[in-house]
Amino acid sequence: MRQIFLDTETTGLEHKLGHRVIEIGCVEMVNRRLTNHHFHHYLNPDRDIDAGALAVHGISLEFLQDKPRFAEIAEEFLDFVRGAELIIHNASFDIGFLNAELALLDMAPIETICHGVLDSLRLAKELHPGKKNNLNVLCERYGIDNSKRTLHGALLDAEILAEVYVAMTRGQESLIMEIDQDKASAQETILSPLPQGMHEEIRHAHTVLRATGQELAEHDQLLASIQKESKGKCLWLADTAPA
Repeated sequence: MRQIFLDTETTGLEHKLGHRVIEIGCVEMVNRRLTNHHFHHYLNPDRDIDAGALAVHGISLEFLQDKPRFAEIAEEFLDFVRGAELIIHNASFDIGFLNAELALLDMAPIETICHGVLDSLRLAKELHPGKKNNLNVLCERYGIDNSKRTLHGALLDAEILAEVYVAMTRGQESLIMEIDQDKASAQETILSPLPQGMHEEIRHAHTVLRATGQELAEHDQLLASIQKESKGKCLWLADTAPA
């Protein structure tokens, strides 16, 4: 399962008014693990940036003057996202802008080359109805460090979104993940002793899967999140506390 977490920054709020994409950030996840593969470009929009947009992302037109146009990176971008599921916070905004850029090049909409688009904002609203669900709020809710997010930035926001998505969908792993045969070295075979009085040379083999260091760390993070949400009433931590 290949997923791409995507975010954009733009010159304004309405692509229908001629506003353009000025930054694209994507990070890749395979089987709920970040691969460290990413796509990131700043783009020259050949137009002014609205003051309101500049206040949000802090990307100036002067900074973008020597950056490529969207047309120069379009094929590279499409190759990166091809066949993957896109996960975007408020997906209609980013998809609208990306498709507007592709239309200027007489290229097909991005949905035609991807496996699908999932709106993580819609998912968050279903999980937390009636509450705020922007990235900053979700980071606080799930105990995710977003201290570096002083301004919006496409790549940083895509990385944060990946962490938020994993936290929001925690518990679904059993539905979508299979045992990795490459982890066979982490398995141990235990032979059960025969009951007394039995002479048959029979042994019942049981496979034990030992948690990896990363899985143990994720488990600790989950317990810390439950402890925070429950205001110190996490039963699992209480059970393991020293007497």
